[in-house]
Amino acid sequence: MKVLFGCMSLLSMHLAFGQLTIQKSEFFGYPNCIVLQNKTTKVVVDPNVGGRLLYYGQQGNNILFENRDLDGKLWKEGDPTFEVSGGRFDIGPAQTTTFRKSFFNTWEAEIRNDTVRLTSPKDHDLGIQLVRDFILDPETSKLTCIQHIKNISNSPKRFAHWSRTFAEGGGICLVPMNPHSRLPMGYAMYLYGTKTLDFNPKKEENLRLRDGILEFLGPPSNPKFVMDSNEGWLAYISRDDQLFVKKFEASDDKIYGDMLSNQVSIWYYKNEKCEIEPIGPLEFIQPGQQISFTEKWWLLDYTYPEDKKANLPELLTLIKNLN
Repeated sequence: MKVLFGCMSLLSMHLAFGQLTIQKSEFFGYPNCIVLQNKTTKVVVDPNVGGRLLYYGQQGNNILFENRDLDGKLWKEGDPTFEVSGGRFDIGPAQTTTFRKSFFNTWEAEIRNDTVRLTSPKDHDLGIQLVRDFILDPETSKLTCIQHIKNISNSPKRFAHWSRTFAEGGGICLVPMNPHSRLPMGYAMYLYGTKTLDFNPKKEENLRLRDGILEFLGPPSNPKFVMDSNEGWLAYISRDDQLFVKKFEASDDKIYGDMLSNQVSIWYYKNEKCEIEPIGPLEFIQPGQQISFTEKWWLLDYTYPEDKKANLPELLTLIKNLN
């Protein structure tokens, strides 16, 4: 693995950009991680396993789920049990894209001014190479995550961005519903352990639709749901009083690669973790060209409502004002 700053080796470097510092550090048993930090927020980028984020938090509270039993462990090809946890990114469509080694392998890391860039090995089976840029605002919790999908083959390819971020479990997940949804309930549910998709699932206790927002109040009967949500944001209230917000582009006019052409998926697994998944449009990529998708993340202090009735007008105002 290369860890570079321009042409300089990042061995003991500590860089400062205003209130932002960037430095190399071991984290969760992994060497050569890169830590971005300002006065309020810390981000840890891990190039060792699939180009992911190990930490995104404030005041010692990591919003991301980490399987600590795997600290420092690397994926070995042929191991189907290895879990890539934390702030994960991927490509899709989920049901038709074949195995992606780049989701598990070690990536190249470099610092470009205030940006940490991770570059995957070239995947000649898929004909692509992935590049991810992470930029932490010097003053706030705003983290910009950009994934580039580059066609390194001699023929056109068709892929989409797929974010698979694990948040710590047990919180409340908020998804804005599409008022013109194609789905009777505004969402569909995969039956666990199968590829069967229920496009008109029954109502259940831990799912509540209120003021146009679908609230996951706890573990549903099946963990995976998809929505044609076109508002371009998702939010999650953690048990340790953090509001995690993602903003991204979502369109009604583009084709998305999942079975229902949905822009969003949620995988709420027990009280262990919640996977928050913006999905990008399905795009053709010509040889030598690339497509890009941007997610903007925020962490805000927000008291977890013990009655599970968050103040939705207040939340919507907070989310609308994030830029």
